[in-house]
Amino acid sequence: MDYLKAVEEKYLQKDRASFRVGDIVRVHQKVLEEGKSRIQVFEGRVIGRKGSGLRESFIVRRVTFGEGVERHFPLHSPQVVKIQVMRSEPASKAKLYYTRKEVDHSR
Repeated sequence: MDYLKAVEEKYLQKDRASFRVGDIVRVHQKVLEEGKSRIQVFEGRVIGRKGSGLRESFIVRRVTFGEGVERHFPLHSPQVVKIQVMRSEPASKAKLYYTRKEVDHSR
């Protein structure tokens, strides 16, 4: 098992921002389209984290045009260029899946 940790240690991204469930984050992801690469930004609330080590991932949710959109991101992927914490808010639970049922009243 130590051999596996030694191999994974080489690929871990040490410069990732520390964030928790409930924080509003902006994820910059590298997207490849027609041979060209660009950065796409996805901003929303972190509703869950799972895994550990190289297999750690997190879920970001936002409401766009009244429709909820969720994206799963691997934390240590080379496609995730940067993670910015826009606002840090305390969460009462480890997973915020109950926010899927909430209605957006901002309109």
